[in-house]
This record gives sequence, structure tokens and C-alpha cells, in this order.
Amino acid sequence: MLSMTRRTFGLLAATTMLMATSATSAEPVKIGILSLTSHSPSIIAEGKGYYKEAGLDVEFVPFQAAQPMAVAIASGDVDFGLTAMTAGLVSLAERGAVKIIGGAMAEEEGIEGHKILVSKAVHEDGATTPADLEGKRFGITTAGSSFHYMAHKIADGEGFDRSSMQLVPLNSVSAVIASLRSGQIDAWSIQPNIADGLIASGDVFEVGRIGDYIDSYQVTTLFTSSDLAANNRPLVESFISAFSKGVADYNAALVDKTMPEEETAELVAMIHKRVYSDRPLADADPAIRAGAMRINQGAKLNLASIEDQLEWFKSENLVPQSASMEKLVDSSFVETY
Repeated sequence: MLSMTRRTFGLLAATTMLMATSATSAEPVKIGILSLTSHSPSIIAEGKGYYKEAGLDVEFVPFQAAQPMAVAIASGDVDFGLTAMTAGLVSLAERGAVKIIGGAMAEEEGIEGHKILVSKAVHEDGATTPADLEGKRFGITTAGSSFHYMAHKIADGEGFDRSSMQLVPLNSVSAVIASLRSGQIDAWSIQPNIADGLIASGDVFEVGRIGDYIDSYQVTTLFTSSDLAANNRPLVESFISAFSKGVADYNAALVDKTMPEEETAELVAMIHKRVYSDRPLADADPAIRAGAMRINQGAKLNLASIEDQLEWFKSENLVPQSASMEKLVDSSFVETY
């Protein structure tokens, strides 16, 4: 029979109390997420317990496009977001509601990046290069989205008027995909894991790369409310630290391919719970692995790219002319370049 001394009982009670405290001390955090592989680091950080280790009790909040996520963060319904810069985000930052605090997915020389696509019908009519997109219908989610920015960068690079490209807002990535495949729009640009699947279907053709038009494009950023950035630095730092561990795993597994295959397969299965979850894992696995783009380690932020995007928003009168980098970015949390 186990003998319970007063000292043993005291130690057991103290241990039990500590465990109970640890279980309830995690700070609840809501993270906005899109069903895209670019959000994999956050999925990995949650799946491998990095957020929990950082003292965060994470809940993912799904979105269909970038702009509504920025609105949700400004309102306090979501704490952190990871997505492309939008006119809505910049305008909210100018009003003192949100801040960019780090970088995520980026175009990097030597690694496959965003592809410029056209529909089968347009390709058969002779559109074989980005120069042929003048006068064509280009799919975007919303005005002021990253797709809008990329379309205009193509126009600028090829020397035709931005206004000659007809932009078609479709509110979600899935709607843009369906419209391109059916020929309701003529062109689009998207990251390679999505682009490659469309090209393989035979309904869509690649005609160029965004990397030829935008130098070192900081495609997505991390952002939070201005209130959290200013008044809860420990929480923001904990989030970035845990997220960065997910980034390291993602890059090792899918970009640099230095992670052992067994571990990589585990990460792919983890990502599959939120990306391509409508497909069997066997079908989703190649799509998740294909065309993985670099995520900046440590959430390093390309300020030059952010400033270029900000100036484009201003040039199109999508944001106030007073919008500034000072209002938009808090560069104190991560390394910048």
C-alpha cells in the first residue's frame, strides 16, 4: 500500500495546483486564416504546439479574402492576421486601428513564385505573353487587393495603360478560379501551388511570372491591432516567436526540402486539415507540396516592398494621400530590410 506522508501530500498538492494554473493561464488568441498553403506556418505552429508553448490558446477564424480580415482585426474580433496588403488594411492603419508587424510569404529569386495565367480560349486567340493582356479581363478578389496590385504592375511593366485592363472583382479565390477555368475572365496571377493545378487541368495556360514585374515582392504580412501592438507587446512577441517556429518547419519541409520525408509527411497531413481539406490526403499532398514559396524566417519584413505597395495604393486613390509608413508599420518587432 502506498504510504502518503504529509510532505508527499504537500508536494502532490503543489504540483496539481501548478498544472491546473498552467492549463488555465494560456491567453486566448484568434488568428485570421485563409485556406491557402501560405498560411501553413500558423497551422504548423498550432499543430506542433508552438503556440501553446508560448502561452497562447489559439482559435483560427476562416476568411475568404484579405480585406475582411483587416476589418475584423480593427474591430477586435480577430487578434492577428496573415495576408496580403489591401486598401482596407492601409486605410484602417491610417485611422490608427491596425499595424503591420512582420513579413511572411515573399518572392525570392531561384524559387518559383506567382504565375501569370490566361484562360484556354484567350490563349488559343493568341495571348501567349503578359504583353497580350492589354484590354483583357483580369480576375481580382476585391478592389485594392494584391491581385489588383499585380495586374497594374504587369501593365506598368509592359507599357500599356492600367485602365485598359478590365478588372473583375469576384470576392473570393475560389470564385476567381471557377471564372478563369470557364472563360468568364481572361487572366489572373496566383501562387504556384494553385497555378500548377490549373495548368495541369488544360483549362489554363501560364504566360509569365510576377517576379519579372515586381522586385522582391513582400506578398503577405503579419498584422495586428494598433492597440495590441502598443499595449500588449509580450503577447505580440509570443505570437511572432511561435509563428516563426512554424515558418522554420515549413521552409525546411517544403521550400528547402531538408526535413526528413517522414516528418515532412506529418506536416503535410497537418496542413491538409485546413488546406484542400475537401480532397483525400493522397490527392491534396502533391498540391500542398508543389510550388511552395519562401516564408520570411523570423517574420523578417521587406520595407522597400511595403512602401512600393503603399505608393501604388495612393496612385490609384485607393487610400488617403496622407497614408504613411509610420502609421502603417510597427517595425520594432522584427528585422527589416
